[in-house]
Amino acid sequence: MNKKLITIISVLTIIGWKIEAQQNRLFWDGRDWNRVARKVDYHPERIYEVKSAYVIGALDGKLYGYLKTWSANSAIADSVFGEATDYLTTRELIKNLDYFYENSINGYIPVPAAIVIANLTATRVPPEILDQYISATRDWINNLHLGLDTLNYSRLLEEKYLKYNGK
Repeated sequence: MNKKLITIISVLTIIGWKIEAQQNRLFWDGRDWNRVARKVDYHPERIYEVKSAYVIGALDGKLYGYLKTWSANSAIADSVFGEATDYLTTRELIKNLDYFYENSINGYIPVPAAIVIANLTATRVPPEILDQYISATRDWINNLHLGLDTLNYSRLLEEKYLKYNGK
């Protein structure tokens, strides 16, 4: 019961940080990941609980998206959600993410992308392919951040609608 209460408090803390820091933020990234320890006063159990709650939530969200998409079109679901993200245990994944985010250049990479990178690393994807994926992810998120201030959201929605409705 006590562990369940701590997990609930940890999740609510994450939500509180998210609301507090909402400034055109799209994703929880390495900066948020690295702030967890400070926010929970460097208490090892709480650090693990907050990080594992986030990781498990992200993986559950991916599974939910996969199942919803699969019920409509299994080929698209397999194509879109094809990256392996369940190769590592939660504890191993957290250690790999901690290591990945030690490099400050990775700070802007969203945690879901870092989860894919950690699993690709663990499955021994060749370094040249992995580096290419990391570089493409950095470019994508940096371009997205740069364009956020000038982004016309209604136009973006209209373009997505046209793109996916074959017009």
